[in-house]
Amino acid sequence: MTTYKTAESVCKGHPDKLCDLIADHILDACLRRDRASRVACEVMATKGKIIVAGEITCSKKVDIRFIVRNVLREVGYNPWKFAVFVFVHRQSADIAAGVDTAIEARNGVRDPYGSVGAGDQGTVYGYATKETREYLPLPLVLSHRIAKRIDECREGKLIKGILPDGKCQVTVEYEDGKPKRVKTVVISVQHDENKTQEQLRTDIMNNALWQCFEDFPIDDDTEILINPSGRFVDGGPTADTGLTGRKIMVDTYGGLASHGGGALSGKDPTKVDRSGAYMARYIAKNIVWSDLAERCEVALSYAIGKASPVAVAVTSFGTSKLTDEQLTMIVQEVFNLRPAAIIEKLRLRTAIYESTAAYGHFNSCLFPWENVDCHKELRKAAEKYAD
Repeated sequence: MTTYKTAESVCKGHPDKLCDLIADHILDACLRRDRASRVACEVMATKGKIIVAGEITCSKKVDIRFIVRNVLREVGYNPWKFAVFVFVHRQSADIAAGVDTAIEARNGVRDPYGSVGAGDQGTVYGYATKETREYLPLPLVLSHRIAKRIDECREGKLIKGILPDGKCQVTVEYEDGKPKRVKTVVISVQHDENKTQEQLRTDIMNNALWQCFEDFPIDDDTEILINPSGRFVDGGPTADTGLTGRKIMVDTYGGLASHGGGALSGKDPTKVDRSGAYMARYIAKNIVWSDLAERCEVALSYAIGKASPVAVAVTSFGTSKLTDEQLTMIVQEVFNLRPAAIIEKLRLRTAIYESTAAYGHFNSCLFPWENVDCHKELRKAAEKYAD
């Protein structure tokens, strides 16, 4: 059976992604000064204005306007063409109390990992598949490659006349669940007024596109659309308002796996939208790496102020010799899913988040949640279910 799967990615100068980058740079700055910082930072970018709002509790002062202008400069915008407005306040005392002392601790349970409650309610999902070496869906991997390569070509001046805003999309044809060929590639790149569409297409094809398909080539029938709308001179916040957390599918699994709806960028690790999502990905990837499933999705549900998740579910899509219920029991046996344990295990008090904001949060083997170091524990736990 033939099916088609599509995913997109965006360049660093895309207005939504610019906001994610600013939010995570602010988070990292807070963590460098105070590892116990509580941050829920939201950013909006529009024509001539950057607005930073949210809750920030940090024992030391952080120069938010300086950070915003540095990010604008690094991405490729003139920082002095934007007025920066900052509206932040400390975390609510009620929320802080629930996080600082989980309901388990309030009920007399003495456990260091049970002392920190989840910073919010909700369900987070982790996913892994063997179809790429990144253990991510192929259309998403290819889209991220293109977006990153376009940024590299602009920053390294390999392509002249292109500007920071841009996005791409890849559709892959699957045969019986396996990637077969690239059906369509769509690329839109902001450019100088003097750059013709013919020049842009030639430059993108020669310097960006071919390099991204070396291990999964495009063919003569692949449809390649470069700036299909035509002229793309006005871009970035001037043309389109950006917001933090509006590219959550780009950040995670390209819409090819479940998503609970919570954004990641700008949030410290007490927020399970972020830490829980990283842990769920870590578990799913380790399950697939351990050959317990070809494809795996992990769902973790939390209640605000409670340390232990209220629900855990593992789905293998019929690719495991074990049942989903058995995989779920194995996960609960092997992994400590409380926020304090997740933060410790994945070293989430480290200022690493600005590196996650572009090209997906699972784009580097250097991220602790991308480690595959639990295969022995998983396989041992699975032995009891062997026939």
